[in-house]
Amino acid sequence: MRPLLSVTVLVLLISAGAAVPAAAAPDGQVTWGVHISLAPTWFDPAETPGIVTPFMVLYGLHDAMLKALPGNPLAPALAESWTVSPDGLTYEFVLRRGVKFHNGEPVTAEDVKFSFERYRGSANKTLKERIAAVETPDPGRVRFRLKQPWPDFVMFYSTATGAGWIVPKKYVEKVGDEGFKKAPIGAGPYRFVSFTPGVELVMEAVEGYWRKTPSVKRLVLRVIPDPTTRYAALKSGEIDVTYWMTASLGEDLRRTPGLTLRPVVSSVMQWVAFVDQWDPTSPWHDRRMRLATNLAIDRQTINQAETLGHSLLTNSIIPNTFDFFWAPPPPQYDRARAKKLLAEAGYPNGLDAGDYTVDAAAVAIGEPVVNSLQAAGIRVKLRPLERAAFQKGYGDKKYRNLVHSGSAAFGNAATRIEAFIASGGAYVYGSYPDIDGLFREQATELDKKRREATLHRIQQLIHEKAMVAPIVQVGLMSGYGPRVEESGLGLITGYSFSAPYEDVRLKGK
Repeated sequence: MRPLLSVTVLVLLISAGAAVPAAAAPDGQVTWGVHISLAPTWFDPAETPGIVTPFMVLYGLHDAMLKALPGNPLAPALAESWTVSPDGLTYEFVLRRGVKFHNGEPVTAEDVKFSFERYRGSANKTLKERIAAVETPDPGRVRFRLKQPWPDFVMFYSTATGAGWIVPKKYVEKVGDEGFKKAPIGAGPYRFVSFTPGVELVMEAVEGYWRKTPSVKRLVLRVIPDPTTRYAALKSGEIDVTYWMTASLGEDLRRTPGLTLRPVVSSVMQWVAFVDQWDPTSPWHDRRMRLATNLAIDRQTINQAETLGHSLLTNSIIPNTFDFFWAPPPPQYDRARAKKLLAEAGYPNGLDAGDYTVDAAAVAIGEPVVNSLQAAGIRVKLRPLERAAFQKGYGDKKYRNLVHSGSAAFGNAATRIEAFIASGGAYVYGSYPDIDGLFREQATELDKKRREATLHRIQQLIHEKAMVAPIVQVGLMSGYGPRVEESGLGLITGYSFSAPYEDVRLKGK
């Protein structure tokens, strides 16, 4: 096996780490119309689930050792550099000097160690089972010692989870977990001002933030779940940026002077999960039923009708921008063949298939999927749930029949497979021994080509077994109003929301 070479990422080589230039004081306010209710659990990096939504908040209030920034999916942030030992067992991070939390306390190695040990979100078991020790040789250095080589450690630590997003140890110990969610303190470009449940989160700029002083003084994330109401608020000037437009509203927005439609091909993959396929008494145990579902979904029509054709039909749960992505055969739509497969499986007249559970924010795509299934004889009942409740129930393995699953979490093919396919994953209801064996094999493989071949084989097996019914890689349609010069939409490849917030600008500022 070829040893992993020592890698050092120097801040001087990265534009994001350049010296902070003199900047005008932050001014003005930008208000977002957010499509989901904000949950206080998302204010705490320790509770980050395997979805992208909390990063909407984390990119403002908090900062990470490494994080995705424009042009770099693993950019140095609180860690200005990092090295890996030749045997792949030791990772050492050097902290950026002079960085402080919003309460004035310096960010130290003890805070980094505390944040990792405190982390209890998605993949926390995966992370902690593989770490032999976390050492703090001095206040500016942190050393992670692994039990065995793990080429995805940095990916899991930095962007696929919240474990590398740092909180102040002394403050958290003083106020406790619940107190922290009520008044979070981080090291990000914006500090917490107020939160009104069901209404809005308000943040204020931190002057002298290491990357750059934000241009906009105040950010407001306003909860407006209904897309028509969000669009009306954008047209009236009540908000400046809106997320997740429907197709009809997007068409109108595109025609309206002063408003700008900004579609972003995100890393949001949506698919139908057959959570009962391991139950021999379930119809979904039969591969023909799962194939029928795949064939019944009219993806192209859904794409045009719901996202104006901006989504990609990749037939995978892995974004095509991720490392180790395997391109499967294109999806097929064949209702007649779907009905034939149903008949072969013992349902010549179709079947009543129970609930189709979906995040309420994804109903725009979930509902036409349900319509496609019903037209083929798979009669399901749409069951929308608010996002935080949906994710909790999904993670607690409470759902049955069909689940409209999805993820926009950062990472690579392995991190997505870990969360949704391999045994022990946060949203895994069952697994297959051949896939699990291959997943364990790739997890310690330091040769990138051999690892890629193994991950490609896993994705082939997912496809062959029809474990899921992929729908689309979502082209998110967001928009912004006439006051905005830079919305932050699309600056980070594949990211669903505005970021980095310090790059957001108003016109004339």
